[in-house]
Amino acid sequence: MGRRKGSQINGWLILDKPHGMSSNRALTIAKKSFDARKAGHSGTLDPLATGLLPIAFGEATKTVPYVFDGVKSYQFTIRWGIETNTHDVEGTIEKESAERPTPDAIQAALSDFIGDIEQVPPGFPP
Repeated sequence: MGRRKGSQINGWLILDKPHGMSSNRALTIAKKSFDARKAGHSGTLDPLATGLLPIAFGEATKTVPYVFDGVKSYQFTIRWGIETNTHDVEGTIEKESAERPTPDAIQAALSDFIGDIEQVPPGFPP
């Protein structure tokens, strides 16, 4: 049996994933940078998102399920007054409005985003 490519390294890398890069691309770059034989990440960040992407190498990949069960938090920026066909900045603007929610309306809506939530990503148009 031939030697597997890469070095046997074990451990975690906590990568601050940049905007515009997929999580899988970040994983590929990290794996090549460390010449790692085995690597995996503990979740996917949208290419538009920046943030911490835990990457496991070697034996540490066995602990990835424990990271998935961890508490996650998100920070975001809102642009009021537009609606796009993809519900994000990459979509085509379909509606515009000069109306803005009041602080009380925002506070009332936040309760819908607290607790255990089954996240459903918006559909991406063809």
